[in-house]
Amino acid sequence: MSDVTRTDWAGTVLLLLGSSTGGVGQHLTSLSAGLVGGGARVVVCGPHATEEQFGFTATGATFVPVEIPASPTLADAAAVRTLRRVLAANPVDVVHAHGLRAGLVAVLARPSAPVVVTWHNTVMAGGLRGRLSRWAQRRVARSARITLGASPDLVAQATRLGAPDARLAPVAAPELPPPTRSRAAVRAEFGVGPRQPLVLSVGRLHPQKRYDLLVDAAARWRELDPPAQVAIAGSGPSYLALAAQISAVRAPVTLLGHRTDVADLLLGADLAVVCSDWEARQLFAQEALRAGVPLVATGVGGVPELVGDAAVLIAPDDVDALDTAVRDLLRDHQRRADLAGRGPLRARSWPTEADTVDGVRAVYRDLTGERGPAGGRTTSSSRTDRGARGEQMGEGSG
Repeated sequence: MSDVTRTDWAGTVLLLLGSSTGGVGQHLTSLSAGLVGGGARVVVCGPHATEEQFGFTATGATFVPVEIPASPTLADAAAVRTLRRVLAANPVDVVHAHGLRAGLVAVLARPSAPVVVTWHNTVMAGGLRGRLSRWAQRRVARSARITLGASPDLVAQATRLGAPDARLAPVAAPELPPPTRSRAAVRAEFGVGPRQPLVLSVGRLHPQKRYDLLVDAAARWRELDPPAQVAIAGSGPSYLALAAQISAVRAPVTLLGHRTDVADLLLGADLAVVCSDWEARQLFAQEALRAGVPLVATGVGGVPELVGDAAVLIAPDDVDALDTAVRDLLRDHQRRADLAGRGPLRARSWPTEADTVDGVRAVYRDLTGERGPAGGRTTSSSRTDRGARGEQMGEGSG
């Protein structure tokens, strides 16, 4: 935990997100709760399905649906019109969009309030969709007053694309509740015996996460004695393709769908795996290290800086590397025990949810004249303090 000074901000912010079933929605739930708790008024806008899943209104926020599809479509124009109507009915001090899709809608709406955009991801698509997404990146980078990047490479990318002010703002994974079941009970759900390895991954079922590699590797683990069982928790567009692949290669993999008992699943697991092509501050990696579960992860994006020496890093898009890393750890009890001890120690260096909220408040104060809890002005200078606050926001990022 960093030593960021706890300060409140009493303005009004509109938080905007697109389609989300995972990390971005979780982050907005945490951010909304922290801002409301500090005296701010929060309006959350996004697809109706995000409110159903994440319950932003339970944090004290007002939710107004703005349907922003996962991919660029003609519906974007409707989303821009809807956002303009929301802004006309709800005067705000700051518009804070999360992700490229929401960022584009925010800047096209041209609100009178300053726009902040947090970049949680990079553009991975090719072809026409990739060209459109890269155009959107440039437009959003140059139009936002402040760009926040969840990892250093995103900050560098935004700067290259013309962002006038790009800052590091690492996103903390929300603390998981304590497990409610025993390790034996969790493992019994999957028919896993005391000596049989249980490998766990949690995340959105999306091509970027490369669960196809995990399925191919798992098919090889049938030959282990005893064979390893793999569980993947999450929902998303890759579900049907992964289910077909699991059947075709006869992989010992169970797709669990969306789960709210990740703490239980981690308690039952022997190893955690992240095999994405790119990640910023991967939330499941944070959860696994906090829980002391040995982690194998691809060394991409912000992952190496996040995990340090507390995980085994492998090259992306390499099923042989994934297979070897997991086999080696399953054979080496001492190495697993060492990683299990390193994980929680590494996690102590990361910013907490409260630190993340305080960093965002500092950005809002920069944009609104340092508005204090009563709507007045504080005595500190935003220009003088900006560098120090930026360092505090990045503290513990690896």
